[in-house]
Amino acid sequence: MIKHFGSLYAGHVDLGDLGLEATAVNDRRFDNDHLITIFDRCEQMAKLMDRLGYHSFWGAEHHFQHEGNEVIPNLLMLFVHLARMTQQLKFGCGFNINPMWHPLRLAEDYATADILTDGRVIFGVGRGYHSREVDTFGVPSTNSDNEMNREIFEEQVEVIMKAFHEDSFSYQGKHYQIPPEVPYRGYTLKELTLVPRPKYQPVECWQPMVSSSQRAMDFMAKHDIQGIMGGGAVTGGANDDVIMRWTETVNRHGHNVEPGGRLVIGLPTFIADSEQDAIEQGRKYLEEDMKMFAPLGFFRALSETQIEALGDPRRARGAGLPTLEDIVEQQAWLVGTAEQVTEKIKAIEERYPGLEHMHVGCNRMGAPLEVMLEQLQRFGEEVMPHFDTEEKPLA
Repeated sequence: MIKHFGSLYAGHVDLGDLGLEATAVNDRRFDNDHLITIFDRCEQMAKLMDRLGYHSFWGAEHHFQHEGNEVIPNLLMLFVHLARMTQQLKFGCGFNINPMWHPLRLAEDYATADILTDGRVIFGVGRGYHSREVDTFGVPSTNSDNEMNREIFEEQVEVIMKAFHEDSFSYQGKHYQIPPEVPYRGYTLKELTLVPRPKYQPVECWQPMVSSSQRAMDFMAKHDIQGIMGGGAVTGGANDDVIMRWTETVNRHGHNVEPGGRLVIGLPTFIADSEQDAIEQGRKYLEEDMKMFAPLGFFRALSETQIEALGDPRRARGAGLPTLEDIVEQQAWLVGTAEQVTEKIKAIEERYPGLEHMHVGCNRMGAPLEVMLEQLQRFGEEVMPHFDTEEKPLA
């Protein structure tokens, strides 16, 4: 049963012209004055979501994107700020990209945010697929050297979990030896204590499920990390198999959950006077999603020729790309009237009785602030009351 609705915002600024015929992603460049508008956008979304009774606002950590698509470089600093202007909304790290941090600095910064917000920041870890971002920080991205990235990421998670949950700790691995055995004030250093440690223990942690390999699932379950599935056709086909394998995996590691348990399912929603109206209004945001993410390895059904065409506004429309009608038919977007969207989510809830968390809203690439706010408000006022959520609107 769904108890918590949240929304994940990758952090785009106003992109101007949108759609397949609009400016190609690589041809966009915004000045600093425009890029810093991201923080006002986050403030307005967080205040609205807090008032409407959403559970959590999720952001994504990204770097160096002068194109304006994902421009929040530090989630923890932002969330401490947003917590000061809201009352009950939680803030999810979707995700802190471990390979761009030293694991102990990330652990310290999260612990500080946890204390300063009285537990309203949710920890999240990710591996990082943008080569421009991750490789620049000195570790290969998943697209540059997947195995090395995974190897370092897994060691970092081991270090972070020890630092969070043990009074003192040490770690000896291939990439990290913590602490170094050096003399310190008359003794040889053997262990460290994270200062401060998080106030709320054990630390709740989430990770995206992208490849959904069994190795990744076992690693997550071993460390009590919960999974987020978002942006794909999670209600059927291969993803249904992923949800069932995930359920089997976490239950082998000591849990007792039904399908959908220990997961967030994230699906774009768009509410309008009819399903066709919603499709027409939302079409350009799907097209911007494809322009942004297909060259980075998402939209895996696209051919190399189709991906190349997405970079050329003159060719993209004739490249046989998926339409929003196709995506709606696959149940990867939930669109229509409020009643139709409610029915579609009720069907997901019935199919996955262990599901407690869902991410919704139309925060897709390029959606203007007023559209994101309108969709969050309509969902909060017209759909959420039909679910027995634990959070309630503020008086």
